[in-house]
Amino acid sequence: MERREQHGHSREGNNTKTMASSHDGSSHVINVVFLMLLIDLLGFTLILPLLPSILDYYGKTDHDGVYRWLQHSVDWFADVIGVPSVRKYNTVLFGGLIGSIFSVLQFVVSPVTGAASDYFGRRMLMLVTTVGLIVSYGLWALSRSFGIFFLSRVVGGVSKGNVSLSTAIIADLQSPTARSKGMAMIGVAFSLGFTIGPMIGAFLGSRAGKDEAFYVQPALLAMTFVVSDLLFIFFFLPETLPREKRISSVSSTFQNAVDLLSPVALFQFSAIQRRRDSPSPEGMQALKVLGLVYFLYLFLFSGLEYTLSFLTHQRFQFDSMQQGKMFFFVGITMALVQGGYARRIKPGNEVKAVRRAISVLIPGFLLIGWASSVLVLYIGLLFYSCAAAIVIPCLSALVAGYGAANQKGTVMGILRSLGALARALGPTLAATVYWLGGAEVCFTAAAAAFLLPLALLAIPKAKKAE
Repeated sequence: MERREQHGHSREGNNTKTMASSHDGSSHVINVVFLMLLIDLLGFTLILPLLPSILDYYGKTDHDGVYRWLQHSVDWFADVIGVPSVRKYNTVLFGGLIGSIFSVLQFVVSPVTGAASDYFGRRMLMLVTTVGLIVSYGLWALSRSFGIFFLSRVVGGVSKGNVSLSTAIIADLQSPTARSKGMAMIGVAFSLGFTIGPMIGAFLGSRAGKDEAFYVQPALLAMTFVVSDLLFIFFFLPETLPREKRISSVSSTFQNAVDLLSPVALFQFSAIQRRRDSPSPEGMQALKVLGLVYFLYLFLFSGLEYTLSFLTHQRFQFDSMQQGKMFFFVGITMALVQGGYARRIKPGNEVKAVRRAISVLIPGFLLIGWASSVLVLYIGLLFYSCAAAIVIPCLSALVAGYGAANQKGTVMGILRSLGALARALGPTLAATVYWLGGAEVCFTAAAAAFLLPLALLAIPKAKKAE
């Protein structure tokens, strides 16, 4: 099952693949990772619709040093790029700053967590990060000051290594077909989590009692989800990296810390390249290109995703409910595409699928940026959703094929870290262009910039991993 058929796809060969996939437990691992990540994301996304209200709440009741520092940063940035003095825009900017801090923490932690799992094993690190998330949600439930709330987000950012660990677990699977299906199912978990979780959070936040802070029930439910996830992991998640395949010493795991924290070294995958069992020069070149494409895609995508709230509020006067319906439409569309199409993409066809998706994304963003009616906006969102459902799972499946068994955690941690760096930088640049040049300029420039990752994918054909 470790290599593809070289003489066609005969019926006998396909039957052999199916039998091997079932015997090596791939389907069980994929199902466990899907449920584990879905439970986690349901807890993680409960806060999303409440964040504006939480910031307003602390703005009125708590002005400690942390809140004042963040507010002054937002005010300075808004003045520099010319954001109108509208409460809605200030709240989105404030929330974006919180999100950027969370992404920066992910940028630092993800590759280190992945590398640690190459020594300690995936299951052990998954249990440790889940305990950290329980502490984070506990702090959120108990927070009565913005400082404690901010601390809960910091702890959550440091502990949110379970996504890169989930991709590392899928990368451990021997079958390229199983890896592609697993990455697609991770995408489905994200789509469902980001669709259902916010609705539950909004509902619980609206039914708080008079003497109870509106965010307590969502925080307690988030903690309940993660405690359940911890038990689920403990009883059902198998260890996919056997001891004999792990890194032999702790020192060799962390001796290249600079390679895991330096942006330049991350783009070069230096922590992998310096290993004796690293991929061939051609494989390393393909891996670097895939990492750059992943970063550029998320850099552009996260920026436009962030400015979408500005556009719909400014041009169509969308309220919170209308924006909620819009993101519900996006989430359901992505889940359907990932569950119905992306997980069936055959190994070897991922690059072609990503190129097609980006080609669809470009007109999608042009339609959104220039939309003069809600109908045109939703047509653009349809393109946007279908394309977004394909790119990340396919790129993740491609990258998962590179490196030895005891490198998968590091490889996927580096990829996750590049994505976090993109999400930390993209919204700031996109918001700057949006308010200085307008929505049309912002979305048109980004649509044109998508041609760069499209071109990169055409240069060194991403080869099958060794």
